[in-house]
Amino acid sequence: MCQIAKTLRDKGVDLVVLDQNIDTSDATGRLLFNMLGAIGQFETEIRAARQMDGIKKAKDRGVQFGKRPALTDDQIVELRAKRARGTLIKDLMAEYSLSKATIYRYLAESGA
Repeated sequence: MCQIAKTLRDKGVDLVVLDQNIDTSDATGRLLFNMLGAIGQFETEIRAARQMDGIKKAKDRGVQFGKRPALTDDQIVELRAKRARGTLIKDLMAEYSLSKATIYRYLAESGA
């Protein structure tokens, strides 16, 4: 926000915020504008810090983030065995309701 205001000021343009009664053509308006920008940035940084604290606490409690695996370990072994026997990828996709990329990812994990 402050960079945009500086770019405008360099071009000779003053910023006027009508509903806040801020005019950057005078010192008081620039002070208010910069204070509001600083408070906004402070709130954003505090929110990010709280979010990181919450994520850390959740991980400490054992919460796992991200998508759950589509297949169990037994299903992965079965999928790899079927592919080794020559089952087509499109048939595996239909049987396990997975995308082609996911099938290949499971097969690549074993080096198949």
